[in-house]
Amino acid sequence: MQILNKEFLKITFWVALVVIILTPSCMSDKGKNIPDVSDISVAIKIHRFETDLMNIDTNNVMSEMNELVEKYPVFMKDIYLPKILPALQDTNMMAMFVKSPGIRKLYDTCMVVYGDISDIENDFNQVFRFYKYYFPDRKVPKIISFISEYSIGTFTYEQEILGVGWDFFLGADYPFYNPTFFPKYIKRTMNKDHLVAKSIEALASDLVGNAEGERLMDLMINNGKVLYIMDQLLPYTPDSIKIAYTQPQVEWCEANELAMWSHFMSEDLLYSTRRKDIRKLVDHSPNSPGMPDEAPGRTANWLGWQIVKSFMKRNPETSLEELIALKDAQKLLDQARYKPRR
Repeated sequence: MQILNKEFLKITFWVALVVIILTPSCMSDKGKNIPDVSDISVAIKIHRFETDLMNIDTNNVMSEMNELVEKYPVFMKDIYLPKILPALQDTNMMAMFVKSPGIRKLYDTCMVVYGDISDIENDFNQVFRFYKYYFPDRKVPKIISFISEYSIGTFTYEQEILGVGWDFFLGADYPFYNPTFFPKYIKRTMNKDHLVAKSIEALASDLVGNAEGERLMDLMINNGKVLYIMDQLLPYTPDSIKIAYTQPQVEWCEANELAMWSHFMSEDLLYSTRRKDIRKLVDHSPNSPGMPDEAPGRTANWLGWQIVKSFMKRNPETSLEELIALKDAQKLLDQARYKPRR
């Protein structure tokens, strides 16, 4: 699987979201104060690059490529050709790709699943109403869909483009997901229900940026910020979708919050920079080392999420922009006065 240059792209490989039932309201949802964004106007249209690509005239590839560059200048010149599928910069390879029976079958499958995307566009419209509410000075990115033969799921580029790869959301039972790259716990979320949330995770990750330290505390609070921003942009979406857990895994974390925190403290993990000890606690993994089998991976991110929630509850005047700007994880932890539920 190709990894893109992080200097240019903020990538979420395992992309997704729930088909959100988003009704504008200032009523609370499970105790949340959800702002009324019904008067905020956005007009999201997903630009379907994959359709334009797969319908080029393969007898006149150079001219067709120039037209694609004209229509998708940044996406073609800075992202798709040089970083996602660089082999296609060769016109012969481009023709072979478009005519390949395997690629045609992949494209046709994507069109069956995502032929009509009006529901997804509606979901993105509601998400970006909240986005404009919380980030009024930021531009709504252009959403471009594509296929990449399973190279990448979602990404953002300089907060100008949000890319969505249909071939990462064809369902857990899709037969061509290589289990070496897509184990069961990953495939479970590679569906339409997770598409929007994973797309917004990529956007939120871009907004928050990289952690400034390498301690577990730095990473978990940074990732907690991402999840907190997703909370605000996806207020009606279940926590299980946002963090890509099963509902029983969410319930396990809620029931064992104090035990998890105590484990981190007793094992001196909070200030650890030992990658081998903390990797599965912040990266995608089927489990968390040193915890019961029921514990999902990335439990540190879940705790970081709770810490950020505690900080924001104690500092309600803090905007999301100010939260993003607060890079000192220790300071945030101190001000959060986090107390795990027993």
